[in-house]
Amino acid sequence: MTVRNSVTPRAATDVSNYDIETDVLVVGYGAAGASAAFEAARTGARVRVLDRAGGAGGASAMSGGEIYLGGGTPIQLACGFDDTPEDMAAFLTAALGPSADPAKIAEYSSGSVEHFQWLVDRGVPFKPSMWDAPTWVPPTDDGLMWLGENSWPFTELAKPAPRGHRPTAKDFGGNLLMECLAGAAEKVGAETLFDTYVTRLVVADDRTVVGAVARRYGREITIRALRGVVLTTGGFVDNDAMLADHAPQLLGHTKVSAGTDDGSGIRMAQALGASVRHMGAGQVGMSLIPGLAARGMVVNARGQRFMNEDTYPGRIGQAALYRQNMGGAWAGGDTAVWVIVDETGFEDVPAPQRWGVQPTHVAETPEELERLAGLPAGSLVDTIARYNEFAVHGTDLDLHKAQRWLRPLTPPLAAIDVKAGIRPPSESGDRRGTGASVFTLGGLHTDLDGHVLDHDGYPIGGLFAAGRAANGLHGFGYISGTSLGDGTFFGRRAGTAAARNL
Repeated sequence: MTVRNSVTPRAATDVSNYDIETDVLVVGYGAAGASAAFEAARTGARVRVLDRAGGAGGASAMSGGEIYLGGGTPIQLACGFDDTPEDMAAFLTAALGPSADPAKIAEYSSGSVEHFQWLVDRGVPFKPSMWDAPTWVPPTDDGLMWLGENSWPFTELAKPAPRGHRPTAKDFGGNLLMECLAGAAEKVGAETLFDTYVTRLVVADDRTVVGAVARRYGREITIRALRGVVLTTGGFVDNDAMLADHAPQLLGHTKVSAGTDDGSGIRMAQALGASVRHMGAGQVGMSLIPGLAARGMVVNARGQRFMNEDTYPGRIGQAALYRQNMGGAWAGGDTAVWVIVDETGFEDVPAPQRWGVQPTHVAETPEELERLAGLPAGSLVDTIARYNEFAVHGTDLDLHKAQRWLRPLTPPLAAIDVKAGIRPPSESGDRRGTGASVFTLGGLHTDLDGHVLDHDGYPIGGLFAAGRAANGLHGFGYISGTSLGDGTFFGRRAGTAAARNL
């Protein structure tokens, strides 16, 4: 998708009549928008939420539902884990990259237990039980999961504690989360208008945002916002023109979105002089089964390991895209990423948890598997030999994989081509793609209360943002649950600030 519609703001003096008047206008009805709407409406402000889709949810409803929370939540304590805001902040600082926002990480970590209770009070259920193995989404309704906190290098930086909190739903829980948040917002008085696409902002003579222009069923409507506009419109992964300008490495991959992450909110704010951060950053979900990767090896086109396989699987994807295959397969070339596993490791993962993944090649020797996979002569043979030597001695000297998952690989061996994906084969039997599903992390520069900042670091009057439309906690790293966590936490802040913006 390429979006080229004009986002030039409309002068308030050119609006003779407003079709709708409200105190706070929230644009976008995902988790961030619902959280902003709830807090704004709870103050007594009139709140109107607009969304281009036919209902609430967006990408949040399609997600696994994980929310990154810690610092000693009741779920952590019930599962036997002590945690502190300081350890949580140390992990997030390392995992989200050196350019992550330290003030937001500190604020989010210190407020995490309170935010957990806020979610519970909005009706979000969490089961006090633990899923204790690498996975994208647990196949159970367990309420707590590891997200790499117990893998190197993080084990040397902070006391490990699992912080992936999942709503009580088997498999994906995003829809349940959205039902709770949207229901809570509407219960306190937030009004909604769907099938409405906001195209530009309305500004006063002093450049303060006072409303928005939208299209609904082919007709233009104008909305006056007396206190503020909160942009929660998502990222820009669905806008190929923006990807080409800012994050070209994300082009050509499967997009993780509801199809509406076109960057419209970011562009509208930029037209007012808003600053953006980390627009080249993206999350990369490789089409591998974490349980298989942890029990085996992940190698690149040179037959070499490049990441400890027991870590959060999104880190493997980011390493593959940004550090291993620059200009290679992930940009349309012919470089491959393989999961190497033996029969024991494969069978240790129950069939339903393999999501239909089957070995691409099976061989009785490393030499044969290397040849079938088309890897350089001797590369995979040497890598397997070195890995097995480490496994025998119980220490991975190269990548520090935890001893729990370190076991010699014995024939027969399998190579799984990550490009084959995890979806069912087409009728022709071909399911090769890029092997990566992506979304953007960069967005509008905001302060702790969601004010959108200009290039001088000053708030743009009447304009707020949260969720993926803003660059929240993230630098160039990502951990599952930080999008929903960041969006709901700072969405609350933005809604409160907008309602108080008299």
